[in-house]
Amino acid sequence: MAVCQIKIPPSVSAGEGSIGKIGEIIRKENASSVLVFTDRGIVATGLLKLLTDELTAAGVRFSVFDDLKAEPAYTDVEKVLAEAEEAEGDFIVAMGGGSVMDAAKLASLLKGAPYTIRDLLKDPSLARKYIRTAMIPTTCGTGAEATCNAIVAIPEEETKKGIVNDAMIPDYVLLDPRTIASLPKHIVAATGVDALAHVVECYTSKKATPLSDTYALAGAKLIFANIRRAYENPDDREAKSAMMLGAFYGGVAITGSGTTAVHALSYPLGGKYHIAHGVSNAILFAHVMEYNLEACKAQLAGLCDAIAPELYGKSELEKARYVIDQIADIVKVTDIPTDLSSFGVKMEDLDFLVASGSAQTRLLVNNRRELTAEDIREIYLKVLR
Repeated sequence: MAVCQIKIPPSVSAGEGSIGKIGEIIRKENASSVLVFTDRGIVATGLLKLLTDELTAAGVRFSVFDDLKAEPAYTDVEKVLAEAEEAEGDFIVAMGGGSVMDAAKLASLLKGAPYTIRDLLKDPSLARKYIRTAMIPTTCGTGAEATCNAIVAIPEEETKKGIVNDAMIPDYVLLDPRTIASLPKHIVAATGVDALAHVVECYTSKKATPLSDTYALAGAKLIFANIRRAYENPDDREAKSAMMLGAFYGGVAITGSGTTAVHALSYPLGGKYHIAHGVSNAILFAHVMEYNLEACKAQLAGLCDAIAPELYGKSELEKARYVIDQIADIVKVTDIPTDLSSFGVKMEDLDFLVASGSAQTRLLVNNRRELTAEDIREIYLKVLR
């Protein structure tokens, strides 16, 4: 076995009520005040009270920063970070989806730092952690609570870019299913398919290792088995809890393997057209895996063995196709659009998409089958109707 590694947050608590551990965490960290990152949707639903009530009971001072947009540009993050820079705080807690957690991870690198977010976009190796963090996800999909990545839109380039540095690995993760008990169906769908893409892409990545495979397979079993249940029955807390854990496993897998062409080709869709990240992944997912079929047939068959052991006697190709068919069916069942027309993307945008998608080399190099510009064009054409 070649040398490989994976990065895991050092303290992870899962289960209903795990947010209650935040007081203990803050005492352990000797923190005098806390910077809380969230968004206005979390505040409006009352979910933030699960956290702030615990902070108040523990006698902890805190400041709340909730002016965070979904799918933020780096300039949006800069604005919030400028506010946080002025606030007193020696510990960060993020409660929200991927955008909130990514902003909080960036804040942990930037509060008091001599460099800026623009500097990190050019050279992520500059980063070091200045303030420790705890993550509380409120969706069942992004996996941002486990990764060393932060994804931001670059408006002037009409795309997205990932800042990647090990210093962003969160110090604490609290997976409390209460935060997703009332999650709207469309967010269960989009974030759930995003989590599914993480585990499938990581398992089929050229950079996959025995360590990343362990987490990708564990996540795949949970997500394939529960995403339809979690979407169709809002009260199925068992399915939603399984999705939350599966999403975390997918995030861990990313640190050892990395996503591939699905995510690479979705970035221009989020950056220019502001399509939700999970939705853009869902639109492309089955098409990219179909393109990759011959190059990762064995890996897809391995996923089939994990999620549908009753098909063990089938051929490698049959098992691989079963996985791709399941992906397409999940996107259909969860009512995610399967083409780009409803988002205002036109045929005349194709050249931009091909050029921008081709530029996502950080992820494309992970894809087990090489994609030429013409291959990328063909994939986008399948969803431009």
